[in-house]
Amino acid sequence: MKKVISGIQQIGIGNRGVHPLWKWYRQNFGMDIGIFEEAAEAPLMTIYTGGEVHSRNAALTINMQGGGGFEIWQFTSREAQPPTFTPSLGDYGIYMAKMKSRDVKKAYNTFKDRGLDIQGELATDPTGNPHFYVKDPNGNLFNVVKGNDWFGENDHLTGGAYGAVMGVSDIDKSLKLYRDVLEHDQVIYDETGVFDDLAELEGGKGKFRRVLLQNSKPRKGAFGPLLGNSQIELIQKLDGNGRKLFENRFWGDLGYIHLCFDVRNMKALQSECEAAGFPFTVDSDGSFDMGQAAGRFSYIEDPDGAWIEFVETHKVPVMEKWNWYLNIKNRKPEKPLPNWMLKALRFNKVKD
Repeated sequence: MKKVISGIQQIGIGNRGVHPLWKWYRQNFGMDIGIFEEAAEAPLMTIYTGGEVHSRNAALTINMQGGGGFEIWQFTSREAQPPTFTPSLGDYGIYMAKMKSRDVKKAYNTFKDRGLDIQGELATDPTGNPHFYVKDPNGNLFNVVKGNDWFGENDHLTGGAYGAVMGVSDIDKSLKLYRDVLEHDQVIYDETGVFDDLAELEGGKGKFRRVLLQNSKPRKGAFGPLLGNSQIELIQKLDGNGRKLFENRFWGDLGYIHLCFDVRNMKALQSECEAAGFPFTVDSDGSFDMGQAAGRFSYIEDPDGAWIEFVETHKVPVMEKWNWYLNIKNRKPEKPLPNWMLKALRFNKVKD
């Protein structure tokens, strides 16, 4: 059986306080649906946590307009560490998350009125679409862009995570993973030069090659309709070398710790990753409980060491108090859940 990639499930965000940050994400990005929250140890991640088992608290939250979620992740056994240098555009790893919006200009004006930390003015990308940058209270950058597909409707200014901007050392090497294995096979643009819309970012006035990728085929699998299309923008610095954003730090420290894809047929995916030169470095090798949810998860590294997670979801809570769970494990891999069933996740809404 072939692998199925249903979309970007979530982006992991290392921080020092899950609940204050989650509240900010609810209020500004509409990430108000709680899928799970769990405090536990992370014994399978010792390869990336200094050889020691550390404990953490993590919450997974989504937006019912569709798109990926956030896994808001906090060490509880140590204090999460920031980078030892000021990150700049082109440094290696997940530089910022992309958030989709139906009305980018309205989101920009509203965020500006709220006094959020907007970087620069409303700009246009190489295709002429409007976008802007905003920082959360921890200094994480988000790129608010025009979305092209949606699941539900509400009054939130954005949907969920639409993808990520990845700093890489060699775009052609990175394409072997993001385009060929992860199926972001449509090139929206491939441009080289100095870009006005990057100028307000740290280091953004240099010369870059930037490639925006998107999946060309509709998403399949249980959560395909909810997760929807996604984009990955690869940025390569051409007038100098970058540094690894997690250089001399642990997975789980401050910043974007991983980009996670919802998948089925993990064994087929593992074989394909190995053949392409991206072997699994972590593998739960069976169902792993994550609070009220369960599934198999694994990790690979991109050519510059950025962490890519895969999750094969087995169980998701809809209403825990009624013992209502979505059992995904035995469904046909490409078959989506009915929309009414996905929309039932709204019962997990967290209100302020």
